[in-house]
Amino acid sequence: MDLTTVTKLYADLKGIPPAKVTELPSSGSNRRYFRLSDSDGSGSIIGVLGTSPEENRAFIYMARHFAEKGIPVPEVLAKSDDGMAYLQTDLGDALLFGEIEKGRVTRSFSAHEKDLLAKTISRLPDIQFAGAEDMDFSICYPAVEFDERSIMWDLNYFKYCFLKATGLEFQEDKLEDDFHALADVLMQSAHGNTFMYRDFQSRNVMIRDGEPWFIDFQGGRRGPFYYDVASFLWQAKANLPDGLRSELLDVYLESLNKYVPMARDEFRARLRHFVLFRTLQVLGAYGFRGYFEKKPHFMQSVPFAIANLRALLHQPYDEYPYLNELLHRLVNMKQFTDELEGRKLTVRVLSFAYKKGIPNDPSGNGGGYVFDCRAINNPGKYERYKPYTGLDSKVIQFLEEDGEVLTFLDHCYALVDASVERYIERGFTNLMIAYGCTGGQHRSVYCAQHTAEHIARKFNIKVELVHREQDMQQTFNIKE
Repeated sequence: MDLTTVTKLYADLKGIPPAKVTELPSSGSNRRYFRLSDSDGSGSIIGVLGTSPEENRAFIYMARHFAEKGIPVPEVLAKSDDGMAYLQTDLGDALLFGEIEKGRVTRSFSAHEKDLLAKTISRLPDIQFAGAEDMDFSICYPAVEFDERSIMWDLNYFKYCFLKATGLEFQEDKLEDDFHALADVLMQSAHGNTFMYRDFQSRNVMIRDGEPWFIDFQGGRRGPFYYDVASFLWQAKANLPDGLRSELLDVYLESLNKYVPMARDEFRARLRHFVLFRTLQVLGAYGFRGYFEKKPHFMQSVPFAIANLRALLHQPYDEYPYLNELLHRLVNMKQFTDELEGRKLTVRVLSFAYKKGIPNDPSGNGGGYVFDCRAINNPGKYERYKPYTGLDSKVIQFLEEDGEVLTFLDHCYALVDASVERYIERGFTNLMIAYGCTGGQHRSVYCAQHTAEHIARKFNIKVELVHREQDMQQTFNIKE
């Protein structure tokens, strides 16, 4: 099957051959997409060359079925007799994935980006419930429904295409036992006649006139609606912060309520198993497309999926003891932790004397805070405290009994904690916090020491402490 098939379909539809044909970038599948248009670029149509007539047949049927249900999907305009090629309306080039790029990179999503995400997930129940009405599920390919066999396909996809490729040793019989236990839990969440999109994520949503349109649903089947929520909210490279995930989950549940009321806690309790399953399925796909097919996009996505998995394991999956233990070993493999360490935040806390100048930021970022401690009652004005520093018990007792330093630090902590949280979310690697006083010996040393200890206790990051005028440096171990 070659390009002439789609150009002939265009000519038959339009009455003239296309003046311009541009092949579009491929994604995860082996389908080829072409933009065909008039000489001035107007009236463009998308031509598709597939490798499977059954897959094409599923897309064509579903596109027409969803359109009848009022779901925004591309219209199929023509198809070849053998079912290997078809034409569809051109929805443009604006993928939701691209429209939220700033948020994905910085983890600070704008109101516009959040609105697009909310619009998208609010339509999902319509696809799952209204889209399932009168659907002929026998047309679905490669599986009619989400059943134990298809679950095991995906779990073995993870095992053979990703897990084995990492070189991690494991006991296959114990892993299979937990796979079957996970499959049993997933199957208990089936909800009758609902459509499972299967690959509901931001790369499969087009934005046209500010509204979401849905593509690449041909792998869908009858199945539980939790899967698509996990797919969308935990898409590896979407990089959604937990707070935004929670907001979008509420949007989904409000829309879901039109079809089936469900308490948030009950939904989340079931969802966590689908998030784990989807994450393993995605890693299997990344392994196959990246390690074996050598597609760079998928290799670049592996660290994001591993980060997702690492975050999931903060609440252990004790229901699957061997799988849980194995996944902890996986995310702590050197090939993944080296990359993680390179992106982890380091906070550098300093004490200094103003008379010797404010410290430079050696990271070159030039960001952070300089707090002036000189308004705090100064123990250095008393002879009996002059030989000591803010690390000594006599000075500590003086400052804390006076109380000004405690109030001062409470305000500093509020600013510092907020910045550390945002720096972690946005993937920043350096933050400097400096405390200055007259001689860099008492008040600034006390404040820097306590701030460093406070951050090290609260956050899973590296903290470097420097008392410049005492020529002292300390690195705090990352919190386990």
